Amino acid sequence: MSDIEMHMSWSFEIWHPRALCKEHDPSLFFPVGITGRAVRQISEAKSICRECPVSMQCLEFAVRSNQEYGIWGGKDENERRAIRRMRRKRHQLAILA
Repeated sequence: MSDIEMHMSWSFEIWHPRALCKEHDPSLFFPVGITGRAVRQISEAKSICRECPVSMQCLEFAVRSNQEYGIWGGKDENERRAIRRMRRKRHQLAILA
């Protein structure tokens, strides 16, 4: 993702109008739990995100603004935490280099 695209991710009003999630019930993207019905919701939400033209901006927004809950850009809470950890580690290695 370019610097311009990363900057655009902060401009929610720029990318959100093109987000496919707007056409669905928001609760689909914020399942309660990780078992039973929530498993199906997570799978369905992620499949919508895979087709979304702004999923990368959405994910970047969620990672950079520390969204703790829900599916953003096709990633759940744990996946976004892993991305943040990886970025911190990469940043630390860059400082040491």
